[in-house]
This record gives sequence, C-alpha cells and structure tokens, in this order.
Amino acid sequence: MITLRRATVDDAIIITEHRHRMFADNNLATEQRYAEMDLNFHPWVTERLADGRYVGLLLEDTSSQQVIAGAGIYYMDWPPHYLDPAPNRAYLLNFFTEPEDRGEGHAKTLLAAAVAECRAKNPNIVITLHASRFGKPIYEAFGFKHHNEYALRPDM
Repeated sequence: MITLRRATVDDAIIITEHRHRMFADNNLATEQRYAEMDLNFHPWVTERLADGRYVGLLLEDTSSQQVIAGAGIYYMDWPPHYLDPAPNRAYLLNFFTEPEDRGEGHAKTLLAAAVAECRAKNPNIVITLHASRFGKPIYEAFGFKHHNEYALRPDM
C-alpha cells in the first residue's frame, strides 16, 4: 500500500538525494557539480522545512517503509505584479520517483496533492515550475502552460 505523507526535517537527506538523482537522470551536470549542489541544498531545505517555506510530499510504501517518490513546494516572496497582485508564489520542484516505481502514476498523484496543498493555502496563488522532458507531458495534461523566462548566469 502506498501512502502520502508530509516531509519532516528528518527527511531533508531523502529530499536532497532525490534532487541529486532527478538532475542526474537528466544528465544536466557532472557528479562534482551535483555534490556541490547537495552541500548547499541540504541546509537550505532543512531550514525551509523547519519554518514551513518548503513543504515536502512523500509517497511511502507502507510494507517496506521506503519512500518511493517525492515532490516539493517552495513558498517564496514574490513582488506583486499586474497579472498577480499577491506577494507570494508557490514553486513546485524536486519531483522524483524511484526507477522501479515509475510508470505507476506517482508523479500525477504528487502533482495533484501539491496543487491541492497550494490551493488550500491560497486559492488564488500562482503556481510555477520548471519541467524536464519527462515531466512536461504530465504538467501540460494537468493544465500548466509554458511561458518564456530568460536567465543570466555567471557562466554564460
């Protein structure tokens, strides 16, 4: 049986591991860069889990007590805008499912739970995310729309 639960501060290690593996599955960087990311992400997510700015959602197999999938919501300050006058946003991130558990609808379950969590907090909150090639069809089917975003990074 699979159950959905909220992450605690004790789950920061699992969330960090999922984030690492999510990016590695997409071949986006080197293991050295992922290790650097992990060193910075773990304290970041721990602090935000503790104060509620990050909500982790985990699917757990109750028979093995293993986390098989997870996702996160980062509630962040956002400047009020003419399209959205609210001073915050919900950003969905860290969607990951263990390879042996993929294809069973866990990402869809987590997405529905994450959106419901956001709407419970604020029915009008804008929810954003960045999609990998794996997640794009799931998010689009749920109703997410693509929009342009530019970035300027120091290595560009």
